[in-house]
Amino acid sequence: MQRRITQEGPLHDGQGRLAETGYATSLLRQYDRQRIRAGKLRIKEWDYYCITSDRYALALTIADNGYMGLDSVSLLDFDGPWEQTVSPMCLLPRGKRGLPATSERGDIRVSGKGYEMAFLNDGRIRRLYGHMDHFRDGQPIQFDVTLSAPPRDSMVIVTPFPSKPRAFYYNQKINCLRAEGKAEWGGREYLFAPAHSFAVLDWGRGVWTYDNTWYWGSASGLADGVPFGFNIGYGFGDTSAATENMLFYNGQAHKLSQVRFEIPMKDGAEDYLSPWRFTSDDHRFEMDFSPLLDRAAKTDFKVLCSDQHQVFGRFSGTAVLDDGRKIRIRDLLGFAEKVRNKW
Repeated sequence: MQRRITQEGPLHDGQGRLAETGYATSLLRQYDRQRIRAGKLRIKEWDYYCITSDRYALALTIADNGYMGLDSVSLLDFDGPWEQTVSPMCLLPRGKRGLPATSERGDIRVSGKGYEMAFLNDGRIRRLYGHMDHFRDGQPIQFDVTLSAPPRDSMVIVTPFPSKPRAFYYNQKINCLRAEGKAEWGGREYLFAPAHSFAVLDWGRGVWTYDNTWYWGSASGLADGVPFGFNIGYGFGDTSAATENMLFYNGQAHKLSQVRFEIPMKDGAEDYLSPWRFTSDDHRFEMDFSPLLDRAAKTDFKVLCSDQHQVFGRFSGTAVLDDGRKIRIRDLLGFAEKVRNKW
């Protein structure tokens, strides 16, 4: 079942329960922190951007997770291959970081010891800029990237958690944003040109349950010269009303049903750097995935744990649009991940 949300209105009713669950192609439901019936320490809000060129990527996060704020910069070089992620944290922001209630416009500015970041959005273009004085090998990183030409459609999903009636996940993914700008580190410029550089925004707001494992995949680029991308995933909350699986072709969304991640195994554990396979129950998404780099991170403080594998690589296969047209994909750069968080 794929229940589509078509009416505008508040995300929550007066009792703090979701007014409606399902998917949409824009933010029809309005997010309002004042309607959430949960403590400020439990509310999680984040904006995550991943900007890719064919040989490198830049990932940026600003998050307010109630008891912990996080500002993250990742630079990934697929020729090396190597990646560096630096993620300063702060305690108990509890909404004071002022993340916007919508992705459509609004600015975020954060700073800390030796760094600053800003995500500026005037409703037409997004400018992401900042610096970190100590990033890799004692050298700083600077970045300034502008995103434009948003597609007409995006992936939006309203997801409940059956065991916790006031827990929820409100998420939007905007694929195929054109990127222009650069990052500088170690005397090298990592240039992003709009002809071949794209970004995805992961905009999330919610109250989660404690222990979650999810799978997420995304790619944006060109298919025969036409902007093409996809969002796939599962495992997070109750998606019986709708999945987050969606194709984007020339700005238009094409809804998919179920997509399965087939991660290879070796010696009883996931072998993330061997080839993956993706299949859908309706045969509309059939992809092979050749990994280039695993951005892995694991922390274990017993009560708070995180085990993340965001694997960047190239997708090849076929995707079928709503009208039956088959799009053939070859070596499209993107990522797929498996993440478990207890927090």
